[in-house]
Amino acid sequence: GGSNVQFAVNPKNGRLIVIEMNPRVSRSSALASKATGFPIAKVAAKLAVGYTLDELMNDITGGRTPASFEPSIDYVVTKIPRFNFEKFAGANDRLTTQMKSVGEVMAIGRTQQESLQKALRGLEVGATGFDPKVSLDDPEALTKIRRELKDAGADRIWYIADAFRAGLSVDGVFNLTNIDRWFLVQIEELVRLEEKVAEVGITGLNADFLRQLKRKGFADARLAKLAGVREAEIRKLRDQYDLHPVYKRVDTCAAEFATDTAYMYSTYEDECEANPSIDRDKIMVLGGGPNRIGQGIEFDYCCVHASLALREDGYETIMVNCNPETVSTDYDTSDRLYFEPVTLEDVLEIVRIEKPKGVIVQYGGQTPLKLARALEAAGVPVIGTSPDAIDRAEDRERFQHAVDRLKLKQPANATVTAIEQAVEKAKEIGYPLVVRPSYVLGGRAMEIVYDEADLRRYFQTAVSVSNDAPVLLDRFLDDAVEVDVDAICDGEMVLIGGIMEH
Repeated sequence: GGSNVQFAVNPKNGRLIVIEMNPRVSRSSALASKATGFPIAKVAAKLAVGYTLDELMNDITGGRTPASFEPSIDYVVTKIPRFNFEKFAGANDRLTTQMKSVGEVMAIGRTQQESLQKALRGLEVGATGFDPKVSLDDPEALTKIRRELKDAGADRIWYIADAFRAGLSVDGVFNLTNIDRWFLVQIEELVRLEEKVAEVGITGLNADFLRQLKRKGFADARLAKLAGVREAEIRKLRDQYDLHPVYKRVDTCAAEFATDTAYMYSTYEDECEANPSIDRDKIMVLGGGPNRIGQGIEFDYCCVHASLALREDGYETIMVNCNPETVSTDYDTSDRLYFEPVTLEDVLEIVRIEKPKGVIVQYGGQTPLKLARALEAAGVPVIGTSPDAIDRAEDRERFQHAVDRLKLKQPANATVTAIEQAVEKAKEIGYPLVVRPSYVLGGRAMEIVYDEADLRRYFQTAVSVSNDAPVLLDRFLDDAVEVDVDAICDGEMVLIGGIMEH
């Protein structure tokens, strides 16, 4: 069967100590399976009924190697946990020996820097790379950075980059964190490259420099922020230089044998192993990224069933996701798996090479929904619910107009774009109020406020409100019953799948 051993290494002398052993398949085994392509649980199940490792064949190499052939990898895998402390205002957000993450993201690249930066943008915490957490103009900046490095929180990796921006040395950061200097050197190099991009701007991004940056995992969105331009301009520059990623296969054997399984990751090298089919209709399904409160495994269930149903109908299925805890990222759930962050840049590059007949965004929760408009604008065929219909349901103001037009009842409400406007509207509607932004999931940044002081506190701590990010105020209905109806529609007939009372 399978087992999982955890051990610690003393960095001073290399001494090893076994900490724990699980005589079973664990979360670590699931991660190792995704990282190597070796199906640990499947093999362990067959060993339990009497097979031996040399009798079992490796699916990924099409039976050319037995399961006793240990996986060999020619890429770097990075896993970063996803935390959801914003959901628990009173929780202690310091990291300890107790598990506090609610999900995780995995990324694959040819270098540690590429793999790390892909994982950071796949986390979906508003970062496109090593975005700064503190302003260096703040007199308290250095004190805060030192505190965050010494007493680890969920954002420590970003504070390490801030420490290098603030002038700390690798040894200085090592003394505060005890993170191996090799990793610190990698992050410091990325920070120095960021400074160079900010200095030269978009005019200084020649083909060689841009290729170097992309090979180190820099996202278009991060480069755009550093150069002070829009993301589309960096994409246009890459098109001009014909600078696009190639796709390599996870094959368990470091390309020693040919592989029939299309389990792929992107990198900026020369040889592309994607080998997309040209004679089949393809549909791409976008996954939900890392699990978090409000968006978890239930969306993965939908993605998997969508993939199976499409395959049954004769389509070639393409899955894009970066969550190692899911069934959708198993190499045999879809015909082709791209283990990539679910961001606009990464999805557009896969669309460019695969040319699918349609992309489905409605099964991965909020993650793909947020991309729907931009994908449509880039000419990608979004099938199923149209991006305009998605926006009409998600944009609070548009939804309110639709309800008014249909003469349906709704609680007294208003959409506001500034705090003083919110205070005025709240007086008209009356307290208590439900306050929430658009395009959020699982009630994130949604609160019930009972008076003006409560409302002001909400605007100062929970959300940043602007014309681009309006907030909806709804009269809170006391002693009401909430009912959820799930329906599916083909444009003419509506089928109700279930009615639930909350």
